[in-house]
Amino acid sequence: MSGRHPPVGRSSTPSADTSRASNGTVEPRADGVELRPMGRGDFEPGCEPERYELDAPPAYRFDVDRRGFLQLAGGGLAVAFVLSRAAAQESGRRGRSGRGGGGRMPQEISAWLHIGEDGAVTIYTGKAEVGQNIRTSLAQVVAEELTVPLDSVRLVMADTELTPYDAGTFGSRTTPAMARQLRQVSAAARELLIDRAAETWNADRSLLTAAEGKIVHRQTSQSVGFAELTKGQKLTQAVSDDAPTKPADRWQVAGTSAPKASGRDFVTGRHRYSTDISLPGMLHGRVLRPAAFGATLESVDMREAEALPDVTLVRDGDFIGVAAPTEQAATDALDAIKAEWKRAPQVSAGDLFDHLRRTAGGSGGGGGGGGGRGSQRAGSIEEGLAVADVQLRETYTVAYIAHVPLEPRAAVAQWENGKLTVWTGTQRPFGVRSELAAAFRIPEDRVRVIVPDTGSGYGGKHTGEAAVEAARLARAAGKPVKLVWTREEELTWAYFRPAGVIDVTSGVRKDGTLTAWEFHNYNSGGSAIRTLYEVPNQRIEFHSSRSPLRQGSYRALASTANVFARETHMDELAHAVGIEPLEFRLKNLKDARFRAVLEAAAREFGWERKPAAGHGYGIGGGFEKGSYVATCAEVAVDRATGRTRVVRATSAFECGAVVNPEHLKNQVEGCMVMGLGGALFERIEFENGRITNAGFSGYRVPRFSDMPEINVVLLDRKDLPSEGAGETPIVGIAPAVGNAIFAATGVRLRSLPLAPEGVRV
Repeated sequence: MSGRHPPVGRSSTPSADTSRASNGTVEPRADGVELRPMGRGDFEPGCEPERYELDAPPAYRFDVDRRGFLQLAGGGLAVAFVLSRAAAQESGRRGRSGRGGGGRMPQEISAWLHIGEDGAVTIYTGKAEVGQNIRTSLAQVVAEELTVPLDSVRLVMADTELTPYDAGTFGSRTTPAMARQLRQVSAAARELLIDRAAETWNADRSLLTAAEGKIVHRQTSQSVGFAELTKGQKLTQAVSDDAPTKPADRWQVAGTSAPKASGRDFVTGRHRYSTDISLPGMLHGRVLRPAAFGATLESVDMREAEALPDVTLVRDGDFIGVAAPTEQAATDALDAIKAEWKRAPQVSAGDLFDHLRRTAGGSGGGGGGGGGRGSQRAGSIEEGLAVADVQLRETYTVAYIAHVPLEPRAAVAQWENGKLTVWTGTQRPFGVRSELAAAFRIPEDRVRVIVPDTGSGYGGKHTGEAAVEAARLARAAGKPVKLVWTREEELTWAYFRPAGVIDVTSGVRKDGTLTAWEFHNYNSGGSAIRTLYEVPNQRIEFHSSRSPLRQGSYRALASTANVFARETHMDELAHAVGIEPLEFRLKNLKDARFRAVLEAAAREFGWERKPAAGHGYGIGGGFEKGSYVATCAEVAVDRATGRTRVVRATSAFECGAVVNPEHLKNQVEGCMVMGLGGALFERIEFENGRITNAGFSGYRVPRFSDMPEINVVLLDRKDLPSEGAGETPIVGIAPAVGNAIFAATGVRLRSLPLAPEGVRV
């Protein structure tokens, strides 16, 4: 990852300008490419990854991209959107020259819209489609403001040569940031077209309106298509960000359940992912992985591999890779390499949580020991505890878990005339471009990254390891190279959701009034760390620690951990003072949006109904990234075997004005299913620098047999701006399930996963 992240493992600085020995081995020279074998510490231990991604300095040369865009787009109308400084900073647009010269790139260009001579509307955005269906929702907001048919809008996404710079697809920022920007640029284009029609007809502008891709004179019914107004012209227009946009209660295209764009291609197999791309003369690559995290290469014998036909071998410091005509030939060549690695003792899973506490604020821990994102202090904890009738002190833990994308990391790399093109699945195409340029010491305008619609990311595809590896092999072989990680590589060498330890101390009066709340998160992060419950005396802190495993962004970041601890503790307090859990929450809650989702979930779920014997109900809720969720779960526990089954779950979700109701429900359902894995059984097991369950035989994800009956309630707040929805719905399921297990069995579980081998009753 570019920017402030420290190097991964050991570094070497041999040259990308290599010479080929007669046996096909590529020998590095001393002045070129820097390759960084992956190991622990790629993200600063305990850091909040999203903050770092937003701070990562963008590097792009938009003046070059703009000329290239106009040449490729042909005649028509192009609109440049002038974004306010505050909004530009929100989208992470701070940067330096692509050539490393330290200059600032222009902030005023945010999005491109092109109306072709055939009337087709093309939108260019640096956002990536990784399964969240933003291709459809962004097209909807454009069609709404530009007043064109939805099927006339197409998106060109995540191509660093064609699209404007974008910091990345993360943090649920596409809907609140990019959709807003595209709404404004589309509205500006609409107003510009009305101006042109008024000039052409010498008509009163107030009598003109836009509808169905035309400008219409309301009195004479005279009309002209957008394409006719722009035919044969290449027009650019800088516009302000105050162009009038339609309020949500007047939406006709946005706000409807439009079908997924190109949906048929996905279900019929026509869509091509990175793994489907094939280029003439393409080879297949594999990379030799260390024996453990942080291991260094002591010796290597490549003679057997060198004897294989048509195989290119690359050794670049500790990086060793092969390229061959087929996947099997590449695997055979890799298996023929004999390597010895030097390993050092490392922290294992059994020592993890003590280690995270022990290293908080120490060497490599970010310093300071406390504070950071989300920290909160109010009143006096000591005074709050002194007036409490009940004091409660508990510890909650969360394990490292993997993203487990359906499509593992993959890249196809091609060098032509000193220019590198890479097709890869990533959430940060411009960040990967920076990684590649830095690795091969070439200007960024000599690197193009293209992101096909990708088979999921969940925060796990921010970095460009596969892209760098494929590019290194392609440069050595002189041919395009495809490199696809195996599932074992994905479960070992990708980064994980941070593990964490959370200590909570609280006080409450007998009437259920909270008096004190002290909350310390070690390592997992500061997202959603603050409480919305009313409590006069608070101390809330995030402590960075030294993580033994490579960790980074995950869907909803640390809010999964913080909401689990907070909502479990709230449940414990409710039982401690003998108040019904939902009533206890509402008693201590003034936030109207949070109250609304709690009440809606309970109502739809049937919270007042008595559960069956051996069953229990639980509730949990949270907030993050401008949206709110509450989840109710019914759990059945077999007391003889401990087998735990989630019978049904209901989530109420509110994210402002809803752009596409059906697809939003899909997002919420997907979050609930994914969250179920982390709640019940997902965890990375590791011993002395090695992952010991790096396969689906050992790493348990939700199966069809685990699926409960799922119900989703959407609260459509057309009076509020639309917020992101791909992350927050995941946070409610774990505490709801844990609290339901307690209700069914009387056993309180405080560690995620809750029941990987069932519940001991």
